[in-house]
Amino acid sequence: MNTTFIAMGVALLAGVGLVITVGVFSLLSGAFHFLFARPKFTILKTAKDSNGFAFSLKWNSSREPAKFDSIRLRLYNPFSNPTQVDVTRTFDAASSTFARDLDFGKNLEELLGACNNDAASVEVELTASKDALVHHFMFKAKRFKSLYDAATGDVEKFNEDNALNYAKPLYHTPKRSFIAEPLPASNKALKIASNPEFAGAFAGSAADAAPVENFAVSKVWIEPGCIVCDACEAIYPEVFEVTDDSCIIRPGAPLDNGVLVEEAAEACPVEVIKFTKA
Repeated sequence: MNTTFIAMGVALLAGVGLVITVGVFSLLSGAFHFLFARPKFTILKTAKDSNGFAFSLKWNSSREPAKFDSIRLRLYNPFSNPTQVDVTRTFDAASSTFARDLDFGKNLEELLGACNNDAASVEVELTASKDALVHHFMFKAKRFKSLYDAATGDVEKFNEDNALNYAKPLYHTPKRSFIAEPLPASNKALKIASNPEFAGAFAGSAADAAPVENFAVSKVWIEPGCIVCDACEAIYPEVFEVTDDSCIIRPGAPLDNGVLVEEAAEACPVEVIKFTKA
């Protein structure tokens, strides 16, 4: 009995320890994400007039792929006028860390003018409309105004520093991959028409060649081993007929053109066409 209680106690302690360990790791993971991995919104210095608002957004685009394309500024000012200012602007969609400088018109002046109230707050809402993703950033109105007035970051410089470099090759390919080594040097000259050394040998044309004298054959036959390649029938169809499994000599075939018969015999890859001259 005592052994059973001891075993149960050990198992219980092990289970409690496991739960505590998992909880601690979960808290640490959440804290890490909150401190280092959550999106970061920064107010930058606008290059426009008093209606301009510049900002940047950094986030883990590989973990959270999205194309942000709009920003919304909302003032909540319950104890003074205006009680609320709500203005939205769209921009070219960005799928990774980016900065924009936008013209918010007179609404921005109205929003900033109401930021002196201690009870007021400003919400910044960045939206990726096609991905149904929204990031919210809350500021005390006075804090928002002070960040706007003290902003120093430059939009163009920010985008330049955070631009993805697609120029770097993903793979390195050796310069001579798939290229054979050059042939070893040789003193032998190739006897081809493009070689000037043998140009004279190829100067004649087919018209200058001596005509071939035709002859008749007395007999032509096919020996066993035909592979039905159709070469003979293509050359002299009046004599040769290729069947499904062999070749035959057509009945009453003309035997007066020995040149074509000889050509068919020479074209036969298995040399089964035989003939005798008349």
